[in-house]
Amino acid sequence: MLEEFQNIDLFQLNVYSVLTNLSVAFICGVIIALVYRFIYKGPSYSATYVNSLVLLAMITALVIMVIGNNLARAFGLVGAMSIIRFRTAVRDVQDIVFIFFALAVGMASGVGLHAIAIAGSVTICLVVIILVTFNFGTPGKTEFVLQLVYAPTEDTNTIIADILKKYCRRVKLVNMKTQGENGKLDALYQFTFKRKFTNTDLVRELSAYSDIIKFNLYFDHDEPNISF
Repeated sequence: MLEEFQNIDLFQLNVYSVLTNLSVAFICGVIIALVYRFIYKGPSYSATYVNSLVLLAMITALVIMVIGNNLARAFGLVGAMSIIRFRTAVRDVQDIVFIFFALAVGMASGVGLHAIAIAGSVTICLVVIILVTFNFGTPGKTEFVLQLVYAPTEDTNTIIADILKKYCRRVKLVNMKTQGENGKLDALYQFTFKRKFTNTDLVRELSAYSDIIKFNLYFDHDEPNISF
C-alpha cells in the first residue's frame, strides 16, 4: 500500500515547471518583502531579514518540489532540517507571521498552485497595508505614566496640580511613597493627554522646574521613555 501511495503521480516536473514555480515564489516573496519593508515600524529594521523572506519563499518551493509525493523524501528532509538550529530570537510577532506567510506562498508555488500563491500574496498584503494604514488594533488613547519626585511644599504641590490640570485628563494617582530620609515624595500618575497637547509640551513644562521636580515619563513600549 505504501508503494502504491508513493507511485501516485501528483504532478510532473520538468525544467519549465521548475523555473515557473521558482519564478512565482520569487515574485510573491518580493511582494511580501516590499510590504514588510513598507509597514515596518521600529529601530531594529534588518535588511537581511527582508532578503531572507524572498529566499525563504523560493527555498520552500524548491523543498516542496524535491519532496513531491515521495514519503521517504519527506521524512528524510524533516530529519535533515532538524539539524538546523535557529538561534536568532524573533522579537516581533509580526516577523513570525511574515515568515509563515513566505512559507505558505512557497508551498503553493512549489506544488504549482500559482493562482493561489499570487492571489493569496496580493490579498494578504493588501489587508496588511489597510490594517497598518488605519492603525487597526492600536488603542484609541495612549495612556502614560508620569513619575514625579519632589519635596512636598505648598508651592511645589500647586505647580504640579496646575501642570496636570493643564495637560492631562483622566489623571489617576496610582502610587505614592516617601523617598529616603529627606522627606521627598515619589508619586506615579496615570493619565491621557488632552487633545491639543503632546508629551513634548509636558516635558518642556516640567523641565522648567527641573531644580525642584524630577520626573520620568513612561509611555507606549514602542517609544522611548524620557527622564530628567
